[in-house]
This record gives sequence, structure tokens and C-alpha cells, in this order.
Amino acid sequence: MKILKSIYFVALSAASLGVVSCGASGDDQGLEYAPQMYHSVAYEPLTQIQNEESGSWLSNREDGKGEFYNSNIYNPHKMNMREPVPNTVPRNQYDMLPYRLDVADLTASDSVKNPVELNDQVLAAGEQLFMQYCLPCHGAGGEGDGKVGEVIGGVANLKGGAYINLTEGHIFHVITHGKGRMGAHGSQISPERRWKIVHYVKQEIQKQQ
Repeated sequence: MKILKSIYFVALSAASLGVVSCGASGDDQGLEYAPQMYHSVAYEPLTQIQNEESGSWLSNREDGKGEFYNSNIYNPHKMNMREPVPNTVPRNQYDMLPYRLDVADLTASDSVKNPVELNDQVLAAGEQLFMQYCLPCHGAGGEGDGKVGEVIGGVANLKGGAYINLTEGHIFHVITHGKGRMGAHGSQISPERRWKIVHYVKQEIQKQQ
């Protein structure tokens, strides 16, 4: 009987200790099982800490270094993000170079060609994007009769006058940098999507083949 009571007492004590050890509050976060799952070494791409002692007071890393140490020793420059090869230029999936023309280079934009191949899928995407970004001002038919256009006035009728003869590059440039009452949309719409809108304007709204 005494043995059974002793077993119960030990079990109850162990259970109580387990419950107490799981408690955490304030700066005391209790004990952690597999702490590396919670405190993994985070490599920041644009910053790094090379001091191996930084955060030693908090660290429980297996390599013995400070918690905040995150320098990549396998990079010859100890950087966490490698720099591109000198003189490289980024390109996207359409093999497009970055658009370098400034807001004042509207005339130069006339020579820029649409790099996105025209097909039914592109036209469908262009229509969807036009309805999302352009319809409020230009209207569904591009005649400048959208609900917002009726309020602010002066919105271009893409079917009339000189607008019919605008080049694809010109339209892309205006979408990117804005012109007159139209604000710049370069930060809101990716280049690929802007070119799809251009295709839709030229092929569907202006009916140019």
C-alpha cells in the first residue's frame, strides 16, 4: 500500500512540475523543446550582422554564436544576397528591358513597340484590366464617359480625333507616367499588364488590325 501511495505521489509531483514548467509570462518564456524550430537563423537579404557575439545573452544556437548573428560565411563577401554579374540588365518573362523613358520623353515613346505577342488570351486579359483600371474614367467603350470622367471632365475619347492614331508606345507611356488629368499608373500596373491594355485599346476599342 505504501509503495502504491509513493507511486501516486511521484506521478502527481511529476505532473505538477510539468504543468508549472509549461507556464510562461512576461520576459520568462519558459522552456522550449527543439528551440531551433523557434529561433532559426534568419538571413536578411539587405542587412547583416557580422559580430558573432551579438545577441549572445539570448542565444541557444547549436553553433554557439549570438542570436542576432546572421552573416553568410559561404559568400566570399559575407553578404546575404549576391550582387548580379557586372553590366547585367534584368529582363522579365517577355524578355523586356526596364522602361527607361522619363515622363518628358513622350515623343520618344512613339518608337517603342509592344513586346507582348497579340493573341486571344492577351486580349481577354487586356479587356479585364481595362475594365478594372480604365473604365471609371474612360468608360466601357473608351469614349471618356465613365462615371468618374463625367465628374472631372476632360477625359480622352480614345475613339475620336487624333487619339485614333496614337502609337502603342505613346499609350503605354501615358499609362505609365500619366498626362494631363490622367494620373500615372506605373506603380499600380506591371509593364506586362500595361502592354495588354494597349493591345485591347488598339485592337478592340479603336478597331485597328
